[in-house]
Amino acid sequence: RALGDLSENAEYHAAREDQGMLQARIDALKDKLSRAYIVDRSNLPSDTVVFGTRVRIKDLDSGEEEVYELVGPGEEDYDNNKILTTSPRGQGLLGKKRGDIAVIKVPRGHLRYEIVDISFPS
Repeated sequence: RALGDLSENAEYHAAREDQGMLQARIDALKDKLSRAYIVDRSNLPSDTVVFGTRVRIKDLDSGEEEVYELVGPGEEDYDNNKILTTSPRGQGLLGKKRGDIAVIKVPRGHLRYEIVDISFPS
């Protein structure tokens, strides 16, 4: 086929569409970056579950203990127990102190945890 036929136009239009989608992603990341800020741990309470803390909890039904780190979007890693502060479990733990009981509503009922320990990861 000669240059400029329909198949080449289709490739061109597909490339332009891809470029538009990539530019939208770049713009979204630039916006996210412009709103980002560094959290100074020295200004955070050390006795309360907040963003960035590592919390050891005891399941009051099974007696098992688990450790979670509360993180922001893009940092979650469920295989390593890094959960979003906006997740149901994260929301249920936020603001709690050592010894508090967190009751978290989930689709299968309620989870009940005792806050055993709160720390900041090193």
